[in-house]
Formats: sequence, structure tokens, C-alpha cells
Amino acid sequence: MSLFKARDWWSAVLGEGEEFDQGCLCVGDVDNSGSGHDKVVVGSYMGMLRIFSPHANKSTEGVPVEAQLLEVQLQNAIIQVEVGKFVSCSDLLHLAVLHPRKLSVYSVSGTAGNVEHGDQYQLKLVYEHNLQRTACNMTYGTFGGVTGHHSLCIQSMEGMLMFFEQDSYSFGRFLPGFLLPGPLVYNPRTDSFLTVSSARQLESYKYETLAVATEAESRQDPDLPLKTGGKRLTPDWTFVLGEQALDLCVPSFSHSSASIFVLGERNLYCLRDNGQIRFMKKLEFNPSCFLPYTSVTDGTTNLLMGNHTNMLLVYQDVTLKWAAQLPYVPVAVRIANFPDLKGVVISLSSSGHLLCSYMGTDPSFFSTPKVDAREADYEQVDAEMKKLQKFIREATRTQDILPKTDIEEDLIVTAAVSANMDSESQALIQDIDGLPVPSVTIQVKVKASSVVQASKLTVSIQPPLAVTQDQFVLEPMGIGSSTVVAFSAFLNGRYPPADLTGDVTVSYSSPTGVPRVLQSRFSLPLGLVCVPSSPAKTTKFKITVDTNQAPVDLDSIFPEFSGKSEDKDGNSLAFQFLSGAKVTVLASKTSQRYRIQSDSFEDMWLVVKELVRRFDRHFSKLGVKDFKKSFSGPLPLQEYFLSVDHHFQLRVSAQQYQDLLSERAVQFRAIQRRLLTRFKDKTPAPLQNLDTLLDATYSQVMALAEAAEENRALLEEAFVRLRSATHLLVLLMSLWQGLTPDQTAILEATLLPLLQDTPQLGWEESCDAAVSHLLRSCLSRSSKDQATSLAQAGGPVLGLPRDTARLKKHITLLCDRIGKGGRLSLASEANVQVPAQVQSLAAPGGVEPIAEVAGDGEELELPQEMTKFIKKKQPSKKVKKDKKDVSKEPSETSLKEEAGGAEEPVKEAKKEKKESSKEKKESKKESSKEPKEEGKKESKKETSSSTSSSSKEKKESSKEKKEKDKDKEGKEAGKESGDKKVSKKSSVKVKEKKKEPEAGEG
Repeated sequence: MSLFKARDWWSAVLGEGEEFDQGCLCVGDVDNSGSGHDKVVVGSYMGMLRIFSPHANKSTEGVPVEAQLLEVQLQNAIIQVEVGKFVSCSDLLHLAVLHPRKLSVYSVSGTAGNVEHGDQYQLKLVYEHNLQRTACNMTYGTFGGVTGHHSLCIQSMEGMLMFFEQDSYSFGRFLPGFLLPGPLVYNPRTDSFLTVSSARQLESYKYETLAVATEAESRQDPDLPLKTGGKRLTPDWTFVLGEQALDLCVPSFSHSSASIFVLGERNLYCLRDNGQIRFMKKLEFNPSCFLPYTSVTDGTTNLLMGNHTNMLLVYQDVTLKWAAQLPYVPVAVRIANFPDLKGVVISLSSSGHLLCSYMGTDPSFFSTPKVDAREADYEQVDAEMKKLQKFIREATRTQDILPKTDIEEDLIVTAAVSANMDSESQALIQDIDGLPVPSVTIQVKVKASSVVQASKLTVSIQPPLAVTQDQFVLEPMGIGSSTVVAFSAFLNGRYPPADLTGDVTVSYSSPTGVPRVLQSRFSLPLGLVCVPSSPAKTTKFKITVDTNQAPVDLDSIFPEFSGKSEDKDGNSLAFQFLSGAKVTVLASKTSQRYRIQSDSFEDMWLVVKELVRRFDRHFSKLGVKDFKKSFSGPLPLQEYFLSVDHHFQLRVSAQQYQDLLSERAVQFRAIQRRLLTRFKDKTPAPLQNLDTLLDATYSQVMALAEAAEENRALLEEAFVRLRSATHLLVLLMSLWQGLTPDQTAILEATLLPLLQDTPQLGWEESCDAAVSHLLRSCLSRSSKDQATSLAQAGGPVLGLPRDTARLKKHITLLCDRIGKGGRLSLASEANVQVPAQVQSLAAPGGVEPIAEVAGDGEELELPQEMTKFIKKKQPSKKVKKDKKDVSKEPSETSLKEEAGGAEEPVKEAKKEKKESSKEKKESKKESSKEPKEEGKKESKKETSSSTSSSSKEKKESSKEKKEKDKDKEGKEAGKESGDKKVSKKSSVKVKEKKKEPEAGEG
């Protein structure tokens, strides 16, 4: 708290939302009480006129009723208020109020009250003038030396000075060179008017000069004849300020010398009556208002100045004498005398804070109390310490990423799907291929256990499903109240969805203001997207699911579809999707098998999922605990890859359309510029068929845009179908290997990393990165390989691949590894310890392991030391069996070799032999750069490896010639993609291993 603060003697807050400015405050004995004590008159831009007579110790938050004499609501905004002798036949003081288009003069009178309510004050209109021009400000004084009463001068927004002598209009004059109005003041010593023009100079006009100048009306109307005898209006003197003035003041008290004070935006000026400067003070702040007042020292003047840093400064000429802190920025300041205190400083803010204060200091009498010196209770402190340590141990032992949920939620959200379809469908598409599209109603109940304000409910559903309304704003709910929201879901596309579940999300703020979100999930019935039909006998795709329980009647499993089925035995059931595909379910009469078949691979997903789910529910009701289901047939990867290729081709087409559109748009803008140049030319050259070319380019742009839009819709449909196919593949793999729910979730997150395609990131590259990570981590052949892959740096930036061959190889390899007992786990990275020798490989001083070829992104290569160790092993029986497969599918086996690592050494030897002819050429080029000792080591390794696989080289020599050309193409592609460079000092065999994946790509 500052000592130098304006001491609050009386204060008031005037109204709410009202605005005030420097002309809205004046002081004077407006009610002519005769005591010589001032009253405070305040007018606002909202038209409120208030008169106060402040008393000591009557400060309250609102307006003190005892101090307020009068409050009147006038019709117009109040620009300025002044107190003076404005009535000709009276020596009493009256109140002049300036409105934008009116000047009103009032008399304020008080009547003594006989009861405790006090005196009564009245405001009576004496006369008023309606102004022809909008007023800006006014001044008053004894114009022309007339004594006994005051005349008024009003400055309009157009620069006209209008003079009024009591209740009559005298004359009007326009200021020369006027642009914007400035402050206006009357100097009684020289009988002149002072103002600051838009030229930023102080101008003085004598009243006599204004009176004999040309009439103002003749200037405004040029058609009227000019009046003779008038003189052109010119100022008596001018003074260049160089800045706009905020306020002018001419003090008239006896102690002051003949001075004129001008408050600029950055300077304070003091001039004599003839325009000569006395002094100037450069200010280091932005002033807001000022007021000169009398000084006890002859020849000097004191000034009160407010600024925008809430300070009230007292100057004696140019010397700062006092500074006090105000609670606001003042826009007007005055000095008044009250019965209890003389010389009170009255300040007013723009928002209506009225403060009567005085200068002084108020020392603080607060002293710090003494602290009781008592002995510490060590037993109590020790018990508290043990209690806190117990809390800390529990917190560190059970710390979670997510905070623990409260025992009771503020809201409970439950979603219920109607058992029957709507009697009147709400679908936007009424029928698809002659089949009516149904809709089903979902009711969401929200129950509150505490007061909840501003809660919102959002429904999200998978395309092409849609709802009638997806956003709701809930009313405020009290304790125990509930709200029910209903909406309908339906199919809004000509292809089946990949998921029949939807989410309801409720966002709200708890009573303490913490934002909370609750979710509830609902499942839509299968009957929303398909209808019963007759079974199909011949289909393209078939899936067989085995169980360990007796055959079940399909009519009992699907009761809603059984009534319309043609098969009375319950051995077959057919689902006709609204989009056109038909799915048939056949149950074996003798075995425990069920076959699902259809002409569309993706459309079988919803039926297989529903069949498995209903089997689980059916046997759990019967109390069967050892129910198992499995899939024994080969995985339908070729059928799945059809969906992958279709989706990828549409992505490529979308990219091509984008490139073509960019080219045509550039061409279109270039033609436009050429045409515009010719049209602007004063002597235009012939168009030379540019307009025809512009029309043709425009047609191409529109056609490409329509084709791109159509391709986008097809791409959305293809991605939904790809999601369905991926879900089906994941389900079959989990049935095939009996995966746990956690392993199934990992597999689904790997094959479906995205919920939707974006132009920057697509499904193919995301899925390939996820599958490659699994192959390197938890599905790698050995922990050593896994640790090596974890020590490597990150892979290349994801982007649209050239084709899907690499992705399909990796998915095939993933299925093969899972089929051979691979375990899916995300904890492997944290649990596997990196061996010491692998840590040295990744260390800055060690040998850096060779990264994967980034051109096509094949599997990681093995380091040099590991290849030496592998080649000393003898081939096992399992490897011999794999040798036969190498001749059939070299590309697939090469991928397996890289991912397989140390358990397939003979395959690596075969690959090295295949490249032996190239090695001789390369070794000649590199011989001059490599050390001799390293060459000897390499030759020894070559002889040892060639003896173990010389017979295999003869069989593959013919195939090696055919693949030579492909190797060269693979090299170039690998260099362009920016893979990691192998140092020139590396051995020849490592270079051979770099060529292996390129041969596999071809």
C-alpha cells in the first residue's frame, strides 16, 4: 500500500454502463443557497443529470442517498454542463446543459422539508435553444465587456461558432480552414476566444473581430448574394503546437499572471495573452486531464494533472510537488469548497466513479504480532511424519496414468436400441434396388446425481450409417432429474457399413467447474442393413467355422430372420444386404461346422461377427463353459488382397486427379493473365484463339473436378469395404490360432491403424509400418534380432508407396509367423534386454548396423559380425526343406531370410553364391581402396561358403542372368529413395547382402 495516495473523503459510483467525458463535470453553488458552498453537477452521455452535496464519512459502494440532491433523466445525451448567470433579469446562478442539438438553461431550487426526508430540490426549465447544427462543446463569459450576466458560445462539429445572449441568438461565424473541432475557451482579459485547429496550432479570435466578420450563412449557401460590409475572419495571433490539444484553460484568479495553459498529448504549454510562450514542460506519460488553480506564491500557478497510469500529479509551473495514486484514470478534475473541508479535489472517471479526495499520507499502524514461543511436541510431529510417508508410499505404489474415477459419477448415461424397426422409416433413401430402407430408434437416458449446467450430447456413428440428429443441447438438470433423448439411425449409402456400433458422448462441467466427458456405446441390429432371402447355391467366397458342440438350429440363433426363410429345417439362412450382396449361412447336419458363403468377401464380415457373437451368447445361456470355436481352413489372403489393391488404385487415381487439376489450374490462370493484358491494352492485339483455349481449359478443370469428386466417394466406399475385410481377416486369425482378446486387439490395431484415410497419411503406409514393427519386435525369430532392431534409428517418412507388393509380402509373413506360434505382445520392447555387443554396435564408437533399404523399405539387414557367425553353422533339416521353396518363390523367401535372422544361414549362403559373378566385377573396382588384410579374410569366407553351396549355384545360374537387369533397376530405385549409405571400407559380402532385397523386389 502506497503512502502517497489520494485520500478518499467521499465517493460514489454513478449508474451502470454510463459514459462520461471532460465536459460532464462542473462545480458551483447551483441552488443559490448563499452559503458559498459548492455542489457537484454531473451529466452523462446517457442523459442522466445528477447534483450532489457531499458530506464527510458518507462513502458507500453505491450512490450515497443523503448526498444526492437531484437525479433527472433528460431526453438527450449531455455533452457539457456549466454554472453561470445565464438569465438576463436575474443575478442568480443557473445551469446550462448542452445536448447534441439543444441548449437548455435550468434553475435549481430547494424547498426546506418538514419531515426527516430532508430538503426537496426541483429542476425547472428557464429557456432552451434548438440548434441547427450538431454541437461539440461550449464556453461562457462576459462577451464584449458586458457585466452582470454571461453569454454562451457553442462550437459545432462543422466549425461554426454560435453566440447566444441569454434567451436570444446573436450571430454565427465559421472558423477559417476548419477540419475538426478542438477545445474552446474564452479569455476575459483580452475578450477573445481560443481554440486549437486541425493544423495543430493555437488560434486567438477577438470577439469584436468575430462580430464584424462575414455572416456564416452566406458561406454555406453560395446562391445567396454576398453581404457587403463584412470582413474576412482571421485570427489575431497563432502559435504552432505541433500536436493535438486535449484541453485549454485560462485561469482568472487574482494571484495568477496573465497565462493561457494548453495540455497537449505529450507537452504542457503556458503562453501569455499575446501568444508568447512562457514555458513548456515535456511530459513522460499520457495525460488525461488538467486544472490550473491558485498558488500561494506570486507569479506561479499550481496545476492538477491526471494521467493514464492512475496518477494525480501536482505541479508548480514545471516543478512536480506531489504525486498521488488514484483508483482509476480521471477524465475530469475540479476543486470545490464544502462545509466540512475546503479545497477538495473532485475527479471523475469515464465509467462514472466520482471521488472527492484530499492530498496527504496515511501511515500504517499495523505491526506484526509476536509469535508464541512454545515447545514443539516431537511425538506429534513424528506421528504426522509417519502418516505422510505412508501416503507417499501408497501414491508411488499405485500411480496410474489416468486419475481414479469417483465413486459416483455426476451423470449416468444409458443408451437403449428399440427391439423393432420404426413403423415409418426415417431414412433419407427410401429404397435400394427395390428393398425398403428401415430405421431404428435409439433412446438415450441421462440421469443426474448432482446439479449439472450446460451439458451437450453428441452421437457418432460409422458411415454410411446416419442418424436423424447428431447433436443435442440438454437443459440444466437438478439432483435426481433425468432427460431422455431419442433419435433414429438408418443406412444412408449403397454399401454396407464396417461397424454397427455407435457412441454417445456427453460433455458437461462438474459443480466445481471441471470439464467432464462420459461415453456410452450402443449396437444396431443386423436387420438395419439386410433382409432375409433365399439361400444361394453357387458363390465365389466361402468360410468354414468349426465348433466343439452339437449343431444348432440357425432359426433359434437368428429368430428375426427365421420367419421369412424358405428352409424349414433350420440348416440354411440367407441375408440379402440392401446394397445388393447376398450372404448364405449353411449348418452341417452331421458335423459341427458352419459355412458362410457370398459373392462379396467384405460383406461376409457382419454376418460372421454376428454368428460368432450369438453362438457365445447361446451356449453361455445353456451353461456350456468349454465352448470353443475355430477356423481351420487357409486364410483367404488372396481375397483380402483384392480389397487392398482396389483401395490403393483409387488412392493413386486421387493423386493423379490432384496433379492434373493443379496443372490445368496453372494453365487457366496463365491464359487469364494473357487475356487481361490484351483487354487492358489501348491498342489491343488479336486474341489468337486465347478465348477458345480458356473455354477448353475451363471445361477440363470442371470435368477433372467432377471426376475427382466421384473418385473421392468411391475411395470412401473402398475404405469402408477394406475395413470390413480387415475385421474379417482379424477374426479368422483369432479363431485360427485361438488368440486372446489382448492379442486380437493388438492385431486389429496393427492392420487397422486409421479410422479414415487422409491425403497426407493413408492406410497402406500406416499398416505397413505397423506390421514391419511387429515383425522386427515381438514376432522376430530371436531375441538377439529383436534387440538389434530396437537399437536402430527410426525408418523413413511415411508416404504413398509405388505398389502394394511389399505390404502384401509383409502381411503374408505376419500370418505365417503367427501360424508358427508367434506371440503378439507390446511389452516385449520394455522387457527384452539389449545384449552388450548390440549396445556397442549402436554406440558412437562401434560399428553401425546396416539399416534396411529405404527404397522399398525391406527388412533390416544383419550386421557384419552376425553374418560371420551365421555362416559357420551347419544347415538343419528344416532349412533343407526350405531350400525347395527358394527356387519356386525367390522374392518371398528373401523377405523371410531377412526377418528370420540367425536360424536360416544356408539361405544366406545361397544368395551370396547367386551374386558371385557381380562380386568379381565389384571387387576389381574396390580393390584399390580396400586394405589387403580385409581382402584376404573375404576370400577365405568366399571359399568356405562356395564349398557348401556349389551345387545350388549351377541350378540357379540361368535364373541369375534373367534377374541381372532387374537388379540394376532395383539399385537405382534404392538410391533415389534416400537409404543409408554403406561405407566404402565395408566388405564385399555386406554389399552382396544389400543387393538381396532388390532382387527380391523384382
